[in-house]
Amino acid sequence: MIDPKNVHATLSRHQLADGLSMVMDLEKSHGSWLHDAVTGEEYLDFFTCFASWPVGYNHPATLDPEFCSAIELTGRNKPASSDLYTTYMAEFVEAFATRVSPEGFNHHFWVSGGSLAVENALKVAFDWKAQKVGVDRVNDGNDLVVLHFRQAFHGRSGYTLSVTNTVPDKIALFPKFDWPRVHNPAIEFDLEGNVCNDIEASEAETWAEIEAACEKYKNRVAAILIEPLQGEGGDNHFRTEFFQKLRGYADSEEALLIFDEVQTGFFGSGKPWYWQHHGVRPDVVAFGKKSQICGIYAGPRVDEVTDNVFVRSSRINSTWGGNLVDMVRSTKFIEIIEEDNLADNVAARGQQLVGGLRGIARDQGHISNVRGQGSMVAFTLESPEQRDECIRQMHARQLLVLASGEQAIRFRMPLVVTEAEIDQALERIADCSPAGV
Repeated sequence: MIDPKNVHATLSRHQLADGLSMVMDLEKSHGSWLHDAVTGEEYLDFFTCFASWPVGYNHPATLDPEFCSAIELTGRNKPASSDLYTTYMAEFVEAFATRVSPEGFNHHFWVSGGSLAVENALKVAFDWKAQKVGVDRVNDGNDLVVLHFRQAFHGRSGYTLSVTNTVPDKIALFPKFDWPRVHNPAIEFDLEGNVCNDIEASEAETWAEIEAACEKYKNRVAAILIEPLQGEGGDNHFRTEFFQKLRGYADSEEALLIFDEVQTGFFGSGKPWYWQHHGVRPDVVAFGKKSQICGIYAGPRVDEVTDNVFVRSSRINSTWGGNLVDMVRSTKFIEIIEEDNLADNVAARGQQLVGGLRGIARDQGHISNVRGQGSMVAFTLESPEQRDECIRQMHARQLLVLASGEQAIRFRMPLVVTEAEIDQALERIADCSPAGV
């Protein structure tokens, strides 16, 4: 066994290893706390592996012998679940489709990786649109486009490279499609939680750009793609009225409305899906991260084309069809979230964190635009340098957080986070905000 002190040196001999300086102790980490195997220090984890770990580390229910046996067995055998089925897969699909997917979304597809979830959502739309308008009218699909938004992050694979536009290094020099990209009318909040920017003017800019794009690419827009809350791009929130009008454009332009919920979905907002806070139903949703298994679910509009990708064999597929051990873990997490009432817990803890951050902002004056829903909370600082220094100071105080956009900090708490842990985080944040640095 490699000594924890040698982990970074060992990795660096064979790969880029510029991640966190700690080495995670998988056995001693617990709940909202990451244990560093080198120093023995514990970090309050408001990073949660890029918003992918919902129930805390070593949740007591995951020590159940039956679950441990299932994890061990499915870890020893990895079937091609796209074509070779097991009871474990059937139990997962039944649990997800009936207890996580909203009613009326009857099509599901499983894959490994959030980028590939979005990728396959776009393939659903391309196939649907081409058959809708006639394959000969869209050059066998090659003339189809995806309308998407500025400051979006949808992944780093094939199609998703063309719709991601956050950090240039993530997409530079890789060939991309020139698809229509429009303004993202993000809300700014004052310290009372009220909208404080001219949001209607910002949305009007978006509508003008969408209409111009629809005219330029007439009958060629296959999908309107958006994160209902843009994470990496700045934790950008949008109004319900905005989503309602997007729904209208998708309908009038014969395009599928796709929500990328890879970061926001699976109870992180206090509801199973972030879009449910706005009540605007999409046609396709991509998911991943907290759900452990990635994929898409789709609703009845897809069935307007009878020979769609969900009924025609091998139109969308992968060798593994996801990962069976992830399915077993996801099934257990669904059970834990329900039994421990974690959706309600994280909704309350999110409100607590937002309220506390607004108090810090009033006291210190350097924090603005505090915003959030459930486990996903953020605030903005006065400059990128100020933001980066705050993150360094938080890390020094054993609080793990993430950057967001150019000058924001985002928090991604586990659903099990407690009231006391939020209070501890607020104390550390107050010490690390610019007035305290």
